[in-house]
Amino acid sequence: MSAKAEHYDVIRKPIITEKSTMASENGAVVFEVAIDSNKPQIKEAVEALFGVKVKAVNTTVTKGKVKRFRGTLGKRRDVKKAYVTLEEGNTIDVTTGL
Repeated sequence: MSAKAEHYDVIRKPIITEKSTMASENGAVVFEVAIDSNKPQIKEAVEALFGVKVKAVNTTVTKGKVKRFRGTLGKRRDVKKAYVTLEEGNTIDVTTGL
């Protein structure tokens, strides 16, 4: 399966935090994905871009917080994260980037 331009629109960037590092010990990788993408699209994009087999995809949507900046109200953007569990023997090194 070759990588298409749509796959780069689905997968935005890897998320490297303490929680995602702990998830990677169990064979999961965390990505920020497009807010309108669904699980089959995410699975197809990860398999095409990285050449691995995906076991499961779990998603979460974090609503943007309302913050004040110099007395004016503003809102941070909503973020959708995908926890991608890989099949045994497959790995993705997210420190090298996309």
